[in-house]
Amino acid sequence: MPITTDELTAAREAWGQGLIAISKAYEEGGIDAARPVAEGVLDAAYGYNLGSVLFKPTLASGDQTFRPTRHGALAYFVGHDAEYPLDGGFGIKGWRSMESVTSASFVEGDVGMWMGAVILTDKDGNVTQVDKSFGYKKDAEGVLRIVLHHSSLPYQP
Repeated sequence: MPITTDELTAAREAWGQGLIAISKAYEEGGIDAARPVAEGVLDAAYGYNLGSVLFKPTLASGDQTFRPTRHGALAYFVGHDAEYPLDGGFGIKGWRSMESVTSASFVEGDVGMWMGAVILTDKDGNVTQVDKSFGYKKDAEGVLRIVLHHSSLPYQP
């Protein structure tokens, strides 16, 4: 089941729509509404059904810089987790739109990688650019799953 570039684009767009859905759920119903939406996004987009996901969030540090577990990813997206006290909830920051700008991609068979900029706009019109690398693999059902997610803020000399 080879991956196509259209599938890579659709996967990024779905990830962005998921992030926006988490933000809106939080605004409408607080953490109790946002958490199940975030869990649904993780289950739909990420490959935890395949094993560990190589996840390095933008705003994580110390012993919790890398998040190979679903629990660690959920804490990053919604915060409110005593095991991850520094997480403010990247997914609950009022996001309203996401655009991605491709630097490069690589596809071979059922594995694909993408690297570029993700530009997020919040409800107040503030724009945040994040450098991202996503690695994807198709699962047994042919669903494209994120198995690598590396994120960082652009370097500013």
